[in-house]
Amino acid sequence: MAACSFRRSIASQLSKVLDLPPESLIKSISAVPVSKKRHVADFQLSIASVTDNSSSGCLARDLHLQAEKLAERLKCDAVVSEISAGPGTVNFMINRELLAKTVLHQVLKDGLEYGLKSELFSAVPRQKAVIEFSSPNIAKRFHIGHLRSTIVGNFIANLKVALGHEVIRINYLGDWGMQFGLLGVGFQCFGNKEKLKSSPLQHLFEVYVQINKAAEDENTKKLAKDFFRKLEEHDEQTLSLWKQFRDFSIEEYVRIYKRLGVHFDEYSGESFYQEKSQEVLKMLEDKGLLQKTIKGTGIVDLSEKKDLSSFSTVMRSDGTSLYITRDLAAAIDRMNKYSCDTMIYVTDKSQSNHFQHLFQILKLMGYDWAERCQHVSFGLVQGMKTRRGEVIFLEDVLNEVRSRMLQNMASAKTTKETENPMETAEKVGLAALIIQDFRGLLSSDYQFSWDRALQSRGDTGVFLQYTHARLHRYDEVLYRSSQDLQPKHIVSYLLTLSHLAAVAHKTLPVKASAPELAQGEEGSLPGWWNRNRRAPSAPHGRSDRAGAV
Repeated sequence: MAACSFRRSIASQLSKVLDLPPESLIKSISAVPVSKKRHVADFQLSIASVTDNSSSGCLARDLHLQAEKLAERLKCDAVVSEISAGPGTVNFMINRELLAKTVLHQVLKDGLEYGLKSELFSAVPRQKAVIEFSSPNIAKRFHIGHLRSTIVGNFIANLKVALGHEVIRINYLGDWGMQFGLLGVGFQCFGNKEKLKSSPLQHLFEVYVQINKAAEDENTKKLAKDFFRKLEEHDEQTLSLWKQFRDFSIEEYVRIYKRLGVHFDEYSGESFYQEKSQEVLKMLEDKGLLQKTIKGTGIVDLSEKKDLSSFSTVMRSDGTSLYITRDLAAAIDRMNKYSCDTMIYVTDKSQSNHFQHLFQILKLMGYDWAERCQHVSFGLVQGMKTRRGEVIFLEDVLNEVRSRMLQNMASAKTTKETENPMETAEKVGLAALIIQDFRGLLSSDYQFSWDRALQSRGDTGVFLQYTHARLHRYDEVLYRSSQDLQPKHIVSYLLTLSHLAAVAHKTLPVKASAPELAQGEEGSLPGWWNRNRRAPSAPHGRSDRAGAV
């Protein structure tokens, strides 16, 4: 890969000056992210990483002085056209003609696999990863956190597959608990079997809202408790109704996820681990980890000094399991079933404490693989509403995206007819939605704006789609995302590259060029994406699926 060959060339010259082996220098030379601002370097060497600064009082000015001295000893060659010193760094600019030729040659050679064959990944072992994401609660509101978990989890899964890893995608549904007792009673009162088949998520939600109004009524409470008790005892009729709730809901989820370009290898749920969670409680007791409180609940002491300053409740006073107990059972079951190298959970950051406890308990139980479990958390999104009001289901979001994008297309004077405007609007709209979400660190909260997300100019998914057909990923950027599972590195790089390509369009106009030069421009996307641009719009080219990484 181009970046690796340039890095090797720089390391070779540094090796002679510093009298250090090139291999030890390569990892100290980092690629500088592409920027729309003035570009001062393609690669950078951190002075602190190659000099002996054991005296902790080494000042920034000393590092800068060392950088200047080292830069003076280095010479430009056929690869490096410019060398300069920065604050504690030596900067290297690559010969522009060589850079362009090398990168374009590599792109043409590797095609869609450009960036994936990089030496950067040669030392990274291929692994099997289990990724749990999306995980909505049946009959409850599909809030924005579930949407974010869906697209972030899908990104991580797609990234790992692209880099040659094996991935098992799991959707761990909220399909158990006392709320199903309430839902069962509600369905007996307000349910409609035809509506359950045709629109299960919407109908079950309506039923749940109706029965919830009477949730404080003592008779309703008793009926709900009786229904759930029958469910736990595997009463045939009760279990059959619950199974319909679950199966019809999953069928609708599959259809909706398909619109997002998302699929799962396994639809699991809390219901799968009712009995196994009791086995976990027995294991905790046998290992001397389960302690009983005065109230009769079961806890696990997580404190270092064993003074209960930190603990996790794993059992109710009646002996039944809790959410974390079922998660323990699920983690153990998945590891036994898949023998995976890593297990990743994608949820909002409010559950960070829960997963910290989960991994701690697994370690205390003697499962060393708990070290390979990871919680990828994300922040909150405020302000996402449809025109009808608050977001309830994922389908509401998808329909809203398509509707707003169609309206934007219709209002643009340069819009040309496309074969399937609905499909185009949905794909571009979804890309816009995902890019707005991925621009910052996942842990950050942000204010959602439909207008900002769907703009055709600026750092948006709509603008990114315009240049997508011509631009491919850079191995350095892929590597960074593969290390910290943050999509912002790829998104930032692609957006910057798209802006630079837009500058190239102005420098190399199509309109006034000779036919043989003008035809060098590959097919671009519909005219409404070229609003306020001088070059005429080209025929519609197929946009990429929004769910792709």
